[in-house]
Amino acid sequence: MVQLSLSSDAHSYILLAPFVSVGLLFMERARVFRIAERSIPAAVAFFLVGALFYGIGRGFDSSLSESGPLSLAMLGFVCLLWAGFLLLYGAPAFRAGLFPLLFLVLIVPLPEAVWDHFVIWLQWGSGAVTEWLFYATGTPVLRHGLIFSVPGITIEIAKECSGIRSATAVLITCLLAGYLFLRTAWTRSLLLASAIPVLVIKNGIRIVTLTLLAIHVDPGFLTGNLHHEGGFVFFGIGLLILLPVLRVLQNAETKRFGAARVVEKPGRLTSGAADSGVVPGGRVELPTPAFSGPRSTGELPRHRVKPTNCSGEAI
Repeated sequence: MVQLSLSSDAHSYILLAPFVSVGLLFMERARVFRIAERSIPAAVAFFLVGALFYGIGRGFDSSLSESGPLSLAMLGFVCLLWAGFLLLYGAPAFRAGLFPLLFLVLIVPLPEAVWDHFVIWLQWGSGAVTEWLFYATGTPVLRHGLIFSVPGITIEIAKECSGIRSATAVLITCLLAGYLFLRTAWTRSLLLASAIPVLVIKNGIRIVTLTLLAIHVDPGFLTGNLHHEGGFVFFGIGLLILLPVLRVLQNAETKRFGAARVVEKPGRLTSGAADSGVVPGGRVELPTPAFSGPRSTGELPRHRVKPTNCSGEAI
């Protein structure tokens, strides 16, 4: 797994995923581990599934694909980790820490066929954006598939130019941003869906920027550091494009669910607690009994009682 992560641009995130998962669990340890109890049946189930997947992955070295056995083995390893968590802390803690625990699935490398289709989509999507940007900048261009001919230069959007590394970084960042800054599943899904077109937009910006710099400034930009090591610059551009989307989704949640309660002064009711009678500090303010009739002094209304004799007749 370590060798795959260091040698493949598509899997460079694998080594980071466990540290992010542990960090999220540590941040929310008070909530996640508030109720700790053993869940032996669930732990046994995950252990059996994990042992099965791990055994298959280790036993068949090349039956599925180049990364297929490793994917099965790592999926089994993740199931074994979940089994250990359930055995030590139980199902309530598992549910409370569901996202950090599911984040561990990112250490499972996807099969090569899945990555190949993803890279091809990035290439052709980036090609469409690149062509449009050339037209928008007034640059004469002749396109043949993924090959673009501009004045003095011919470029090709190869697999190495698909932006796969920054694409996965943008998707993972959106996953984390949705979990940390949004509250509902539909807003988190919308943020992740919004990142999909950004993957090709920011790569198209990268290709056109390097090409225009090569035409008008120095041809060395096509082979220089900005080409090979400048992916973080265009990764930042992608995040800047997605930032307004995050703000819009946060505002939509605020309008639907209301803002967080803010205590201005001790002992005063907040806007969210005014109707319920809950006073900050753990006290409960009971509603004042309502009486019919005018109440000018706040005292109970006085009623005249007629005296009676022992037989109950009025005197």
